[in-house]
Amino acid sequence: MLVSVIIVNYNTFQITCNCIESVLLHTKQVPCEIILVDNASPADKPDDFLLKFPDITLIKSKENGGFAKGNNIGIAAARGDIILLLNSDTILTEDSISIAANTLVKSTDIGALGVRLVYTDGGLQHTARKFRSIKNELLDLCRPVLKLLPYQKRSQLMLNQYFRGNYDTYCDWVSGAFMMFRKDILNKLESNKLDERFFMYGEDHLWCYQFAVLGYRSYYLSATTVIHIHNASTAPSKQLQLLKKMLALELDIMEYRKGKSLYYYCFALILTAKEMLRYYIKIAAYKVFGYRIK
Repeated sequence: MLVSVIIVNYNTFQITCNCIESVLLHTKQVPCEIILVDNASPADKPDDFLLKFPDITLIKSKENGGFAKGNNIGIAAARGDIILLLNSDTILTEDSISIAANTLVKSTDIGALGVRLVYTDGGLQHTARKFRSIKNELLDLCRPVLKLLPYQKRSQLMLNQYFRGNYDTYCDWVSGAFMMFRKDILNKLESNKLDERFFMYGEDHLWCYQFAVLGYRSYYLSATTVIHIHNASTAPSKQLQLLKKMLALELDIMEYRKGKSLYYYCFALILTAKEMLRYYIKIAAYKVFGYRIK
């Protein structure tokens, strides 16, 4: 069993070096290769990576084609039968790759496997997710009522909001910051590679849905934890721009799943109204109290 670890770099030399060092330091129980794809970073000198890590495979892309395309470039060079997409801003603190790989090979129904991700302060990132739906958006509006349910019940109803990440579970999709899958699954996809329609954000959601169409399930593994530096404090001035981008991606994915149907338009209305209202409530609270509410 060889695990091919694909890392995409774009102008994050030191952060990427920290990630690679953590993989080399902690991965002990399974063999792995590290394939680093530099997405035409204007501020980095890709060959400097080889000075620090001569045993990795470095691929210098001629363009910044985005996260999906960068990963596909790396996968094309992979020799392993297991692929791990690992964000450059992650840090391993234990042998997470071996723990995840040993879980994956035991279950033939798992498509994408993710692990427990935390911020640098230890706060949990919600990486076990459900697909968006009208039902789930309406449930989201009823959060206070759902708190009356036992934890296990409400966490399964709304993984995104109530799940504490403290038990293993099947889910609809997992984060692309640490996403492991068998390489041969790609041969069953229409293009025989990961879908590249999104430049950044939303790819993990889309890929897990496409795996699900093939009959595979996503799985969240709580047994190991990885630090994901991910910017948890986006400036308020940029939050609306990011929200609009994420809304557009969610609608693109729903259109892909359902087409421009009545369901799609009802979903779009509910989701947009809910998220915009929530945004303006958060901004108002921030201006009045000086801190952000979830």
